[in-house]
Amino acid sequence: MEQITVVVLGGTQESALQRLNELGPGVNLKHVEKAADIGPDLAESRVLFQWAGNREELKHILAGAPKLEWIHGRYAGLDAILCPELIESSVPLTNGRGSFSQSLGEFVMCGALYFAKDLPRMLRSKAARHWDTFDVLELSQQTMGIVGHGDIGRAIARRAKAFGMKVLAVRRDVSPRAGDEDVDQIFANADLHKMLPLCDYVVAAAPLTPQTRHMLSTAEFAAMKASAIVMNVGRGPVIDEAAIIKALEEKQIRGAALDVFEVEPLPKESPLWGMDNVLISYHTADHTKDWLDDAVSLFLEQFKRWRNGQPLKNVVDKRAGY
Repeated sequence: MEQITVVVLGGTQESALQRLNELGPGVNLKHVEKAADIGPDLAESRVLFQWAGNREELKHILAGAPKLEWIHGRYAGLDAILCPELIESSVPLTNGRGSFSQSLGEFVMCGALYFAKDLPRMLRSKAARHWDTFDVLELSQQTMGIVGHGDIGRAIARRAKAFGMKVLAVRRDVSPRAGDEDVDQIFANADLHKMLPLCDYVVAAAPLTPQTRHMLSTAEFAAMKASAIVMNVGRGPVIDEAAIIKALEEKQIRGAALDVFEVEPLPKESPLWGMDNVLISYHTADHTKDWLDDAVSLFLEQFKRWRNGQPLKNVVDKRAGY
């Protein structure tokens, strides 16, 4: 039987990766923490499961693996590994799109409810043992605007629509696609400023590319309602962090719910820590109990398709970055 060398880069201590024994017969599994540790097996490698690593690691593998036929990245976001060598390579790249979207969609609804029902005020009043009656907002009377209507954006839209919200979305390609049934209006990227003033909640769910870096910055916050809530469950640098801090301090927007940041971990000196109108998650909104197992399950499914000559899912447009 032909031996297929599969390299797993990173995560050598992750118990979920023990399931890779399910890849089947004829697989030579090489699990290393660093690309430099692969050794002679690199030249025979046909599949790379990129559990961790960076651009330099990928460059090393591409330079020494002439038989490489497929790379699978664990995460949906690929900005940490996309390099010119990978983009120019003919080796197909797939990602973890879909494995984490449902939980991220739930976090967005959590953030919306957190502000609509004013949970911070409830908690302050409870701590003070103060019987505090006040009016709350109804999500069914509000509008959710999604910046980046990919897999995560579609998961958000489904949940927002289930709450009876009006849903708007902005994306690069406005041609019809699956998931549009949950959106009331699609805007092109160039029309972002037409959408923003209509939204009670603005959610960044876009991948990080040169075009999306700081897509939400000073001008965008100025275009929003003063009552708007900004959320980020995509990539940290899609939001200009200095600009959102200024907008929050100056009450240009009401609040924010942030799972990702420009620098992680969020530096202790960041003003965001001390703001009572900011809900902070720690890049853990997609860390469900089984999230690592889900990532392995997707690779196992993909490997079966690759071995059987079937089309792979989640093939990335490397030039677009997603």
